Amino acid sequence: MRKVFLWVIFINLIFFDPVLVSADAGQEEWNPSSAGPITAWTAPLCGKGKFVVQPFLLYNRTRGAFNSDGHYDPLPKGDKKYQFQEQLFAQYGITDRLELDAQTVYQENYVKQDSSSAHADGFGDSYLFMRYCALEEKGWFPHITGLFQLRMPTGKYENADPDKLGADLMGDGSWDQGLGINLAKKLKPFILYADATYSISQQVYVDGIKTRYADYLNYDFGVEYFLPKGFNLMFEVNGFLQGDRREDGARTPGSDVNYLTIAPGIGWSNDKIQTLITYQRILTGTNTDANDSIVATFVYTF
Repeated sequence: MRKVFLWVIFINLIFFDPVLVSADAGQEEWNPSSAGPITAWTAPLCGKGKFVVQPFLLYNRTRGAFNSDGHYDPLPKGDKKYQFQEQLFAQYGITDRLELDAQTVYQENYVKQDSSSAHADGFGDSYLFMRYCALEEKGWFPHITGLFQLRMPTGKYENADPDKLGADLMGDGSWDQGLGINLAKKLKPFILYADATYSISQQVYVDGIKTRYADYLNYDFGVEYFLPKGFNLMFEVNGFLQGDRREDGARTPGSDVNYLTIAPGIGWSNDKIQTLITYQRILTGTNTDANDSIVATFVYTF
């Protein structure tokens, strides 16, 4: 009888002890406020009926370029190339598992080469997204969200002004459709992020030349560490891979584009507003500018 009594106490402590239950519930409900990553996606959706607006402010300075062999060449002494971007990202929750997103960007480009300088501003390419939550985080399974992406050529991509030194070109003219996956996993005090999107470019005429940009892959990894008093640290890695383009049906050798970017950052958040500022640096690549950037963002939910 004594053994039975001890077993009843043991089972009650394991399954019904209020302290243990409270600890488990607290762990399951841990949901810290955050602006989320800059380049990576947050897999959880904004929620049914919610409208979220997130602006991004970016200052980008080019220190040089990576050529077709991946070799870094700094800008000639005295030359300058920099950019300001104002991006706006918006989310609307149709249901708890389905949302529509949109992103647009206005940019100001500045170039100085030898004794010549130029400035141009205008809209870059825009995006529409549809995201569907396939699986909410449970146990060791991450939050999994599928993504459909449409890139729209709203930026100028041809008829460049020779006096603008290329500063007036804001896009590439191609309508691109992409499919992707977003993952997120909470491991208190960390949140881990990962995503990948494969996009298919469409044929476009650029200055009369039939151009077909290669399909491309964009991928991200991120880790967020939460500190006391609303602060958090962020670290992201972003990669981009694209093959050679075709012009009038012929492949252009050595025209592939790729790069790898790292981005450490720090943020502060409360229940009403979430902020984040990061420093981005392209470490390596081919046929791409070597950029250093400062990006700031904040989130307000209506």
